[in-house]
Amino acid sequence: MNRGTYVILIKLTSSVDISRPRNMKLPEGLYVYVGSAMNSLTGRLRRHLKKKKKIHWHIDQLTEMGDIILLIGIPGRSKLEEKLSRFLSEYFQVIKGFGSSDLKVDGNLFKVNSFSSFFGAFQMFFEKFNDFSK
Repeated sequence: MNRGTYVILIKLTSSVDISRPRNMKLPEGLYVYVGSAMNSLTGRLRRHLKKKKKIHWHIDQLTEMGDIILLIGIPGRSKLEEKLSRFLSEYFQVIKGFGSSDLKVDGNLFKVNSFSSFFGAFQMFFEKFNDFSK
């Protein structure tokens, strides 16, 4: 199966000006992005790892300017993007409007406090929604 949801943990070592979805400045720190790839999960993950690429999605600006610390692919027929974003918004600051134009969530990008807080929330998500492979 080559489709599913993915998570990118990105570290910004300095503040970054983002022009899409609107002009905003993101301060340095750790960010988590949630996305989906229902045609080619491996292709999407490979694309995000490239530093030089045509800017197509909101996240492309961050993956070019920040350091990808971790990339997690979650293969599956169901799209977990919205469910995971909604869950993470209970624990982390949502960057409103970032990467979620086709979903009913405030955003798909989150400012996280630390690696351990991200991994703790990620683990809780899978313990709560253990039917993710369906």
